[in-house]
Amino acid sequence: MELRHEFTVPVPVEDAWHALLDIERVAPCLPGTVVEAYDGRTVKGSVKVKVGPVTVNYRGTAVFDEQDAAAHRLVLVASGRETRGQGTARATVTGTLSEHEGGTAVSVLTDLAVTGRPAQFGRGVLAEVGDRLVGQFAQCLAERLTERPAEAAAEEPVQPPRAEPEPVDLLRTAGLPVAKRAAGAAAALGALALLATRLWRRRRACRAPRRRRRSCRATWRRRRP
Repeated sequence: MELRHEFTVPVPVEDAWHALLDIERVAPCLPGTVVEAYDGRTVKGSVKVKVGPVTVNYRGTAVFDEQDAAAHRLVLVASGRETRGQGTARATVTGTLSEHEGGTAVSVLTDLAVTGRPAQFGRGVLAEVGDRLVGQFAQCLAERLTERPAEAAAEEPVQPPRAEPEPVDLLRTAGLPVAKRAAGAAAALGALALLATRLWRRRRACRAPRRRRRSCRATWRRRRP
């Protein structure tokens, strides 16, 4: 699925460009993310995602496939796999920066493929989650870019980066309406499963000896509209 997002930060393009390439600096703005290693091109780390009562931990890599400083365009290819499951996530993120009213406009196109438990919510819910997460990221990034160096240095010893960040809660991030839709979908699936189970039991009963088959046929005739 393709997701498109746009946001602005109140700094010049060059400052925003260098900030986005400073992974250690922007990683705390990405909920549930831990950066374990970065060599200037490849990022290794993990992301925690919470789906209701279940927490899913993805571990993988992200590689800068393109960094065009002149055009202020970057392409990041990320892939990960659940540490306790068969689910996978893969994303190709294309970001473009341009000047906008003294600041920087950031356009992000994400080609996302998810399997496993988070995929059950579908494109609509994932798009709403993406909108909220990008909004939080943009606000956090703007604060980090506009803070004074002295203030940033003073805050570092007081608030060291956490080794185990809180996971991204998909239902809480998406909001109550989306959570209700997800719950409604789950209830509908449960009802269908219950109906299928009852039909299976009824058909199984009809495969019994001849006397029971007659009784079964009579029951179906009575219930037929």
